[in-house]
Amino acid sequence: MWDKKQLQDFDLSKLTGRTVLLRADLNVPMQEGRIADDHRLVASLPTLSLLRKAGARVILLSHLGRPNARPNPALSLKPVAKRLAELLSSDVGFVEDPLGSGQYQSANLIMLENTRFLSGEIENDQDISESWSKLGDFFVNDAFGTAHRAHASTAGLALAIRRRGGEAMAGLLMAQELHFLGKAMHDPTPPFVGILGGAKISGKIEVISSLLKRVDRLLIGGAMANTFFNAMGLSTGASLVEDACVSVAQDLLRENKDKLVLPIDCIVAKQIRDGATHRVVAREEIQDDDMVLDIGPETVIAFREAAYSARTILWNGPMGVFETHPFSRGTIDLARSVAEVCARGALVVIGGGDSAMAADIAGVTSRLTHVSSGGGASLAFLAGEMLPAIHSLSDKE
Repeated sequence: MWDKKQLQDFDLSKLTGRTVLLRADLNVPMQEGRIADDHRLVASLPTLSLLRKAGARVILLSHLGRPNARPNPALSLKPVAKRLAELLSSDVGFVEDPLGSGQYQSANLIMLENTRFLSGEIENDQDISESWSKLGDFFVNDAFGTAHRAHASTAGLALAIRRRGGEAMAGLLMAQELHFLGKAMHDPTPPFVGILGGAKISGKIEVISSLLKRVDRLLIGGAMANTFFNAMGLSTGASLVEDACVSVAQDLLRENKDKLVLPIDCIVAKQIRDGATHRVVAREEIQDDDMVLDIGPETVIAFREAAYSARTILWNGPMGVFETHPFSRGTIDLARSVAEVCARGALVVIGGGDSAMAADIAGVTSRLTHVSSGGGASLAFLAGEMLPAIHSLSDKE
């Protein structure tokens, strides 16, 4: 993966007076036309600032939401351009055509409209990539969240720029993501503890298999633990269970019984809502109409002790329905526990999505080594998959 060029290794003097196409991840949550959370926008600033300091003219590309290959005013990047201008205290030219046509020759920082307004973006249409490549001399990809997809504005544009004789490089955020995820997966300081949660085992089978080759212990929580309970012959009541994955779970238990750590007690309820009546039960005591919605207090202690033993922790997925008050304790307590471990010098990497949100709610994001900006991309990396947007970048010389 690190046979690819990175912006920090590049001779920045070559960028002076040149145009750089920067693919960023500006897919910020929107509410009624306003940005609800600008974390991703702020995360893009170091690379953008470095390019501008080097004297480059920058054309920004990003997607926003899922407009299904047609213009949608509710998913326009115009509010994002306005917020970026505020953050930079600088003008940001906005071009309503995602392909970049229009009169903007004098602007030094430009944002094109949502790339996914174009039919062919997610199909990696070569004509679209070629059209964009004519706008610039170099390409920098800083959008780790889309690295596992071969889209026209990521993998396609990198190859198109290279065909024209330009360089395609990883930005600072992309490099940071790959550094910390790579460190955890390929050069961990033992003991190495993996933590997996979330709803389904089916989307994480490859990740589980990959982690089990590397970790000393793998803690399993969230609804995916129910499938393992079923594989153990335990009742799971009305809980989510993936029947098609029970045999896989049985194999994993049989082959890795010394590494896999499952909840020993659970928080159960009849319904998911704030203030719902709930009980703590041992995993052997789940009733027919119970839904398992969080790990129980004994499991919280066991998982905390496992985390305290670690020098490397990699966590992806919540321990329960943490957005709903009665079922948040397991996830929030675990987030605070891994933050304590990080303060003691351990490497702690959290893999995007709900886990990142939980760290935010627990107020520990700034105390962790790294919180990934890409959920699907993080999972693909952890599973050992090739990431097309990285693979397409220029090779190191």
